[in-house]
Amino acid sequence: MYAPDDPVTVCDTKFWWGDAWDPMSYGRDYDFSRSFWEQFSELQKVVPRPPLVNNKAVDSDYCNFCDGNKNCYLVVNGNRNEDCAYTALTVDSKNVFDGLWCAKSEFAYECIDCDSCYHTAYAERCEACVESAFLFDCRGLTNCLFCVGLRNASYHAFNKPVAPEEYKRFLAELGGSYKKYVEAIAKFEEMKLRFPRRSNLFTGSKGVSGENILNSNAVKHGFDIFNSEHCAYVEEGLKGKDCYDTVYFDGAELCYESSSTIGYNYLFTLFCRDSKELQYCDNCHASSHLFGCVGLRSKQYCILNKQYSKEEYETLVPKIRAHMDEMPYVSQRANGKEQIIYKYGEFFPAELSPFAYNETVAQEFYPTTKDSAERQGFRWNAPDTKNYAITKAPEALPDSIGTADDALLGETIGCAHHGSCAHECTVAFRLIPHELQFYRRMNLPLPRLCPNCRYYGRLAKRNPLQFSRRACQCAGLKSENGIYANTGTHTHKDSPCPNEFETPYSPDRPEIVYCEECYKAEVF
Repeated sequence: MYAPDDPVTVCDTKFWWGDAWDPMSYGRDYDFSRSFWEQFSELQKVVPRPPLVNNKAVDSDYCNFCDGNKNCYLVVNGNRNEDCAYTALTVDSKNVFDGLWCAKSEFAYECIDCDSCYHTAYAERCEACVESAFLFDCRGLTNCLFCVGLRNASYHAFNKPVAPEEYKRFLAELGGSYKKYVEAIAKFEEMKLRFPRRSNLFTGSKGVSGENILNSNAVKHGFDIFNSEHCAYVEEGLKGKDCYDTVYFDGAELCYESSSTIGYNYLFTLFCRDSKELQYCDNCHASSHLFGCVGLRSKQYCILNKQYSKEEYETLVPKIRAHMDEMPYVSQRANGKEQIIYKYGEFFPAELSPFAYNETVAQEFYPTTKDSAERQGFRWNAPDTKNYAITKAPEALPDSIGTADDALLGETIGCAHHGSCAHECTVAFRLIPHELQFYRRMNLPLPRLCPNCRYYGRLAKRNPLQFSRRACQCAGLKSENGIYANTGTHTHKDSPCPNEFETPYSPDRPEIVYCEECYKAEVF
């Protein structure tokens, strides 16, 4: 995940986890004549680090921020998966391709925010759906096509019951044809806009605000938070407790300004795991009571990778914290007209990051240009020039998966975006054998876009990490725009709903957005 000119030292994963080197050999005394950040940044650059965060992987070399995957390819932020490819934030799944936020699913394709689905394609916000496709906000469906907001049904198309023979006819019309699927996707996107959706996606949670929060309590402004409690300003978290200003945590408690997993009392940490009582640490594991350390394993009472006694450590750390306030790091980046000053209590300064802006998820959620990023003081790494010898243009691919032969595995296929988009297009891509088998089993057409462009397409279907204040669009008998006619009984009867809320759906978006009460009156 590190570019050749990123200012860090990268080594082989097996070497990093082995005993042939000692991260303590890079230890140094704390120098009170220099700022903490100057010293810590120097340590970050010289201590070796593995090229990827990919633990307990079996035949899954090309995965990152993963744990326990088997036979997976280009999986990011995914744990305990098998035979999956091109997924992000997918767990406990098998044979999931092109998925985003999927769990406990099998044979799923282009699914987003789906749980416990089987043999399902083009589904969003769905749970326990089987042998179905083109679903949005559905639960417990079997053999359904083009359905929105449906619950516990079988043999439905366009939200209406159909005979099994008619359902099979709908499937036969798709027939694994690329042209037919393009038409179906457009039809499905239009259909989604004709039904109300809930203002926020909360399930089994109390006292929460944000989006996509499951089985959690007392979470403020959280995005994609599961089984957590007493957290605020958090994103991508599982089984967290008392976490604040934290991104990506799993089984962590008492975390602040961190991105680490399975631990206790993480303060300002990055890529740490199975540890406790860490402050300002990077990529440390199975350790405790560390301050300003990089790459340590099974250590305690260390500062800048140097060993101290318990008494020495407890005496020196308060002095360093005071020194960080007395000699703060002054950022070279400008925050408006004022400088950014980093005292104790702030996360790592952005310009000390080993990654350029466009190498991070910041570019996904807050996209910008090279000029804009550099004006703000961020590094920008220009992507490598791709000179692939494309042997198969996307328009030359067979329309039907039924006529796609194994010879395609040797082709370098051009991406239909031709590198002209803002999606980190790789210009060309190849199919892997398991992928072609998957398309055949699912009777799905071959993709015309590279994996990066497909990922950005899925990302665009999820809500942004921001809120807007707006009113419920239930006007009484129908939606405010007159497209949807209510079928349920509402407490406000024929009058417009008076409820207001904070939601990731901004007022200028085309979706019909109902408050939780009106949504439940229609869907449940």
